[in-house]
This record gives sequence, C-alpha cells and structure tokens, in this order.
Amino acid sequence: MEHNLHTRFGASAGSESMLAVRHRVLRNTYWLLALSMIPTVLGAWLGVQFKFAFFAGSPMIGFMLFMAIAFGFIFAIEKTKDSGLGVAVLLGFTFFMGLMLSRMIGAILGFSNGSTLIMMAFGGTASIFATMATVATVSKRDFSGLGKWLFAGVMVIMVASLANIFFQLPAMQLAISVIAIAIFSAYILHDVQQVINGGETNYITATLSIYLDLYNIFSNLLALLGIFGGNRD
Repeated sequence: MEHNLHTRFGASAGSESMLAVRHRVLRNTYWLLALSMIPTVLGAWLGVQFKFAFFAGSPMIGFMLFMAIAFGFIFAIEKTKDSGLGVAVLLGFTFFMGLMLSRMIGAILGFSNGSTLIMMAFGGTASIFATMATVATVSKRDFSGLGKWLFAGVMVIMVASLANIFFQLPAMQLAISVIAIAIFSAYILHDVQQVINGGETNYITATLSIYLDLYNIFSNLLALLGIFGGNRD
C-alpha cells in the first residue's frame, strides 16, 4: 500500500514537473516571438529607406541566394539553440527576413492606402495566430499528423513559386498566396500544439517555427491585399 502511494505521488509530481516545463517553453516562445518582431520591423524599415533590392534584375539568382542564406541561418540556429547565442542568431535571421520583406512593403507603400493595407495584413495575421493558437491550446484533437502533409504542401508552394519566376502568371501567384496562407495557418496549430504536448522542448526552435508561419501568412496576405485593395489615387 505504501509503495503504491509513493508510486502515485511520484507519477503526480513528475506530471506536474512536465507540465511546468511545457508552460515555461510556451511562455519563453511567446516572449521571444514578440522580441523577434523588433529586428524584423527594423530590417523592413531600413530596406524601405535605402530601397534595398535583392538581385532585382535576376529573380532566379535572388531566389536561390535567398534560400541559401535562409537555410544557412536556420542551420546555425539549430546548432546554437541550447545557448544564448541561439537567440542572437535567431534575431539576426529575423532582421534578414525583415530586410527581404522591404521590397514588397515599399511597393505597397506606393499605394495611397498602403499604410492601411499593411495594418490590415498585420491585424489579419494577428487574428489568425490568436485563433489557431487558441484552438491548439483548447482542442483535444492531436494535430501532429498534419506535419508531413503540411511539409509536402510547402514543397509544392516552393516549386510553384520557382516556376512562376519564369511564367509570371498572376492567377498562379494568387493561388500560391491563398494556399500558403491556409498551409501556414494550419502549421500554427501543429507548431503550438507541439510545445503544449511536449513534442518540442526548445523555445528557440519553437519560436523559429512559429515565426516562419507568421512571416509567410503576413507576406502572402499583404500580397493579396495589394492586388485587390491597392489604390493608386
């Protein structure tokens, strides 16, 4: 009987400890996610001010170089994720991503209602995140199985985006943006629940995943708003 009570107490204490770890990882992830917005905005602002253009004359080279730098950052973040250096590398990555976003933001600001469109895209992204994060938190459904399907969807989007560099089809770009918003919204469900269920225990890696979800939702939502809501007057 005594052994049984000790076993139960130990299991209960272990469960509470695991729950505390998951809450701490989720809390740190949200704090770092909020912090990562600062270098992103700074990078975007500097890019707009200096009219930054990343191989604008050669989209294919620009795309390939962007992917190489981005994956280089991601590799470095994963290598340093267990130290404070990982936070610094992550923030450097978010600055770079903000810089890469500056060309689109500059184009949107060329509309008379450009600032409004940017705020709408930001508000829409925040709403999607709040909704999906809440569903991931309260739902009893396991979303871990979505991972492989969503990854396959991302691969399709990348191939389609690469192809559209040559074809320059507006309809294809619209389709890519709509599908990307759907896929990365679902990815928020997956990535947040990974932390909640203990599938991801490193807050730097968790932040990187959710940041990329939000970045892709925002950029594609902004592109759609620019196409359908941009006002030249």
